[in-house]
Amino acid sequence: MNKRTTLAAVLAAATMGLSAQKPMTAPKGGKAISDELIGIFFEDISSSADGGLYAELLQNGSFEYNPSEKDGWGPGTSWKTIRPGHSLGYLETRMTDGIHPNNPTYMRLHVERVKEYYDYAGWKGFGLENGGFDGISVKAGAKYDFSAFLRNIGQAKQVRVVLGVPQGWGKDPKVLAEATFDVSATSWKQYQAELTATEDCKNAILQILVLNTGDIDIDQVSLMPQDTYKGHGLRKDLAQALADLHPRFMRFPGGCVVHGGGDGFWNTYRWKTTIGPKEQRRSLKNTWGYHQSMGLGYYEYFQFCEDLGMQPLPILPCGVSCQGTNGGWGMKTQAQDVVPMSEMDEWANEALDLIEWANGDPATSKWAKMRADAGHPKPFGLKYLGLGNEEKITPEFAERFKYIYNKVTKKYPNIVIVGTAGPGSHPGNPDLENGWKLAEEVGMPIIDEHYYEPNKYFLSSRQYDKYPRDRKTKVYLGEYASKDKKLIDALAEGLYLLHVERNGDIVCMTSYAPLFARKNATNWNPDLIYFDNERPFLTCSYYVQQMFGQSAGQYYYGDCVSFEGDAAGVQQPQENVHYGQSVVLNAKTRRLYVKLVNAGADAKKANINLSRFGLKKNVTKTVLTGAPDAENNYDQQPIAPQTETLKAKKNFTLDLAPYTMVMLEYQL
Repeated sequence: MNKRTTLAAVLAAATMGLSAQKPMTAPKGGKAISDELIGIFFEDISSSADGGLYAELLQNGSFEYNPSEKDGWGPGTSWKTIRPGHSLGYLETRMTDGIHPNNPTYMRLHVERVKEYYDYAGWKGFGLENGGFDGISVKAGAKYDFSAFLRNIGQAKQVRVVLGVPQGWGKDPKVLAEATFDVSATSWKQYQAELTATEDCKNAILQILVLNTGDIDIDQVSLMPQDTYKGHGLRKDLAQALADLHPRFMRFPGGCVVHGGGDGFWNTYRWKTTIGPKEQRRSLKNTWGYHQSMGLGYYEYFQFCEDLGMQPLPILPCGVSCQGTNGGWGMKTQAQDVVPMSEMDEWANEALDLIEWANGDPATSKWAKMRADAGHPKPFGLKYLGLGNEEKITPEFAERFKYIYNKVTKKYPNIVIVGTAGPGSHPGNPDLENGWKLAEEVGMPIIDEHYYEPNKYFLSSRQYDKYPRDRKTKVYLGEYASKDKKLIDALAEGLYLLHVERNGDIVCMTSYAPLFARKNATNWNPDLIYFDNERPFLTCSYYVQQMFGQSAGQYYYGDCVSFEGDAAGVQQPQENVHYGQSVVLNAKTRRLYVKLVNAGADAKKANINLSRFGLKKNVTKTVLTGAPDAENNYDQQPIAPQTETLKAKKNFTLDLAPYTMVMLEYQL
């Protein structure tokens, strides 16, 4: 009798068994391929960081929102004044003598009266209220760390902090947790409290009430759940969704975020201002039309890579601005601004200093000491470094790229540089051709290609079959996706990834994009994972990526599977054929993976011969299937893999239903 179980349980069991396996010698007939084919690309688009992967529950806690970021925004965005008991006072936005030059804006609360002249039985005080990102979601019994920097002026004051449930206009909130501080410090001091919620609430608020008259300054207010992913400040369910993809690397922080999205060099992402204490980081206007607090900065990115066993792939700007602006599918084109060559040392040093920060010895490197002081004395082991993102490959870009490239490779020859092929990486595109010329000129190890296309492209094209086999530069398909999120789109991507695996000697890495999108704050569709405050919503494409991520290996076998009706010797997938197969061996873990995709309306029969492999007793079969136009969304999740354990056979026929992906996993 077949034993059915969840995919998550199977993956967990598989992971537990890997450490016990000894590497094996691959049987003859396999082609060596990259075992880092599946990674993830994180860009702060569609509120992926603040209000997303970064677990901070308050919005605009540093009062740094700015009208230049969005019409109507300012330091008071996401905050409102509260005065229970008819208290009186007013707020003043100030920027002199702030916590840090990178975080200059704060609020001064002028408290004139803390209750009405008559006896008032309710709350008193004057202060601020924050509702987070579409409400603050808290769980009964969960602990939350509140903190704020306060500076008292005049007589000492009491400050009350309440996590509560709103009860309607004119009514005091229902208290879920609270704390009171005695504030007497006349210089900036951080005050902290642990708040334990007494019940579940999806739309909680946080109130900060000054209980005495006089003036007090406040900045860098935070409410963080204690239960974050491995205790490192990331939202647990979203981080786990990424862990379940089994990614081998993570590219970050973008994307167009890297070079400021066409706003100018003042808005370029500079990694040095995203490390160190949170109150000392410089927030930034986001390319996609909102605010980045940088609570999720380079330290957190690298820490997350370590937590998931991924290689970090940071992307740095090259002194050339983005030629696209305003965001969205049809980014408008503008002039490509460049940094004068006389100033390029600053940009080259960004790369050199990053390598020191990530890999250096704290005893001899000031940048490595900053890493150690932040809590990570051990080097992060940076291997890859990306230079540039989708810039047009103009002579000006090439000159500046080569300047940084030569300085990095001279000082750190072991760092693998990933360059860019510009926007739209299809044969015949001038930027792709110029990008490859630049790659060959400098000996670039990896070039980053991007394209977003309708599913018919991924169903029919086999781009990498036509690439020259003698190129030294490998391909990183850093951004790609079918332009919808239905099952047929996911299967088209799966069919294309079978083609990528067959060309795993040319393509060394891939990452679907974009990764995350927040409900009611989505800049781009489709995305791999949608989410709200309560849970992630996994798309059909997510499950395809998960199966490919689980089945990484070092050898590809093209002659183990044949489809009935094909001519002898034909290995699918081929151009304009909507079905295909891939057999991959992970010699390190002694696991064999057979993947088959049928993105067509007709059933197929696959003849599978695994006689050259020493199979163990059982095989795990995972199936993703459904109607071609079905999709997972906020209202329903109809598509998910089904897994069962069967008796293993070396030579057999498998019926492949229409609109289906099947993966067979064997222990050797």
